[in-house]
Amino acid sequence: MNFEKARFNMVEQQVRPWEVLNPRVLDILGEVKREDFVPPRHRKLAFADLPIPLDHGEFMMKPVVEGRLLQALELTGDEEVLEIGTGSGYMAALLAARAEHVVTVENRPALVAVAKQNFERAGITNVTIELGDGGKGWSQRGPFDAIVVSGSIPAVPDALLKQLRVGGRLAVVVGEAPVMEAQLITCTADGIYNTVNLFETVIPALDGVAAKESFFF
Repeated sequence: MNFEKARFNMVEQQVRPWEVLNPRVLDILGEVKREDFVPPRHRKLAFADLPIPLDHGEFMMKPVVEGRLLQALELTGDEEVLEIGTGSGYMAALLAARAEHVVTVENRPALVAVAKQNFERAGITNVTIELGDGGKGWSQRGPFDAIVVSGSIPAVPDALLKQLRVGGRLAVVVGEAPVMEAQLITCTADGIYNTVNLFETVIPALDGVAAKESFFF
């Protein structure tokens, strides 16, 4: 299989037509080797327009969703970014290509080990992976300029919003199947948040993140 050609086709035939038009985002999707973050048994599906199963019931999001969320964050290169739900590490790798540093939180020890191996193989040095409850964020390194949740959640936990610095953005898919909405939530002042609905989608739920205490918009 020609992975370079397949990656190019993913960008041009799937991601770009889905309103991902930021040239740098498109470049990153073409440069980061998605196939190296996919379980070996699914490697030929690396560029398919579908969620890819990982171990322990988790999934990689579809490339179009990853591209839209990355574009919405409008990273410029000097941000401290938090990702909730590391999985195989692919989204963190995309974020790392556009940010100063990425903290990514995963609640499955086996996936932490896999992601660490993937980062090392890819030569990515500006990602820190932590084992923990992503629903609580990672306040030890906050506040953050940007947060992304790599899976759907029923509502947004207070803890994530409180770890956004003023001007910070949270990209997240909220809701339960069959109705989910990708949202960009911006902290406009201390304790004040503005929400923009980006697009409707349905993606797998993020394991282990509940929203017992939530902000509603």
